[in-house]
Amino acid sequence: MIKRGFDFCFALIGLFFLLPFLILIAICIKIDSKGPILFIQERVGKNNLPFCIYKFRTMYVKSQKKGLLTIGNNDNRVTKIGYFLRKYKIDEWPQLLNIIKADMSFVGPRPELRYYVNFYKKEDLIIFKLRPGITGLASLKYRNEVELLKQAEDPEKFFIETIIPDKLRYNKLYLEKSNFFFDLKLIGITIYRVLFRA
Repeated sequence: MIKRGFDFCFALIGLFFLLPFLILIAICIKIDSKGPILFIQERVGKNNLPFCIYKFRTMYVKSQKKGLLTIGNNDNRVTKIGYFLRKYKIDEWPQLLNIIKADMSFVGPRPELRYYVNFYKKEDLIIFKLRPGITGLASLKYRNEVELLKQAEDPEKFFIETIIPDKLRYNKLYLEKSNFFFDLKLIGITIYRVLFRA
């Protein structure tokens, strides 16, 4: 109850104070390229149920047909404004709406596509006891995931066979250690790393 109350209140506060910036970003996205302002995609959430995640659109329309993974910071599917939004994680701001709707939390496992969840083992499904989050242990470990994929000979295989199992290990660790003060610590680390690119 404390976690949910914190999530709801601070998501509302965040939306209120960020509203002018959200409007400005929306205008920049529309000027930069054709297409919708928001990128809406089905992900897997708590209790292994689907929900729609909201992000600012950072790619050209229909870019997903060229692959599900973003490979490197110079992926030519990413728009000019998209590079900036991704660099500072600003594309994640609309997920405050997901938090208000109780689809997500500030801290938890990053919500994955069903395609990749199908590679989970039965014992991995325990992580769906949690609401997915904007940040978390696995997110912090793999904050430079796109660059790791760029260096891989076969990015898709590397993601499925190496990154997914390791992320699951961190998500299970978070499940064991999860409490309100640990969440605050992870939020603090996330803000520091975004601001100072640490």
